[in-house]
Amino acid sequence: MTVTARLAGLLENPRFTRFIMAVIMVNAVTLGLETSDVVMARMGGVIHLADKICLGIFIVEILIKLFVRRFSFFLSGWSLFDFVIVGIALVPGAQGFSVLRALRILRVLRVISVAPSLRRVVEGFVTALPGMGSVFLLMAIIFYIGSVMATKLFGDTFPEWFGTLGRSGYSLFQIMTLESWSMGIVRPVMEVFPYAWGFFVPFIMVTTFAVVNLLVGLIVNSMQDAHSAEEGERTDAYRDEVLARLQAIEARLPESRPVDAAADGTSGRVSDRKL
Repeated sequence: MTVTARLAGLLENPRFTRFIMAVIMVNAVTLGLETSDVVMARMGGVIHLADKICLGIFIVEILIKLFVRRFSFFLSGWSLFDFVIVGIALVPGAQGFSVLRALRILRVLRVISVAPSLRRVVEGFVTALPGMGSVFLLMAIIFYIGSVMATKLFGDTFPEWFGTLGRSGYSLFQIMTLESWSMGIVRPVMEVFPYAWGFFVPFIMVTTFAVVNLLVGLIVNSMQDAHSAEEGERTDAYRDEVLARLQAIEARLPESRPVDAAADGTSGRVSDRKL
């Protein structure tokens, strides 16, 4: 067995996958501990060493994948995702790169590319993005119309909420999320404009209960489609395996027939002699 085949088998080994997931979890804990001054004062050297060991393991994993998969490595979105996440950790922390160094915590996201269930969720979400774009466009149109109306209706009296188009949009977004929308915004407005409910209630009905649920439905459907596709691939793989075994059995049958015939002839001659 060649070195490439052995390394390919290592990458596909479930134990190696579980090991990488364990390293990701340990690295996530160490990066969280780095935010504590008390812990860093006592165990800073150990934590930095553990972080470097985890990073070294990630680099070795990426190098193995590059060696085994060659140029096909860059054709996989998940492989590029891992490459970028690990590459960010190699950026020096000085000279304005401290923000990129803070992005080391993104290494925790590698668990998505390692765990098949999480990867299926992300793939379903990405598949739903084209349909979600249309919904977001519809949401933007509704918010723009609502912001213009709210600014003209309530801007003079409540400038802190509806004084400008941007403030109106932010206030309407808060109302859509149902965060303190009634006692915080709508009821004070209704004390001055008693019929303001005629604007806010339909806005909530359209955005919160219609458009947002439409987004949820798109994501759920995409995940179901991804799950169905995965089940179909498993079924096809199982069918191909069964067919291959049947063909192997069928290939052996002609070899066994002459032996059986010879055995029958021998037994027949023996019987004749006895007679």
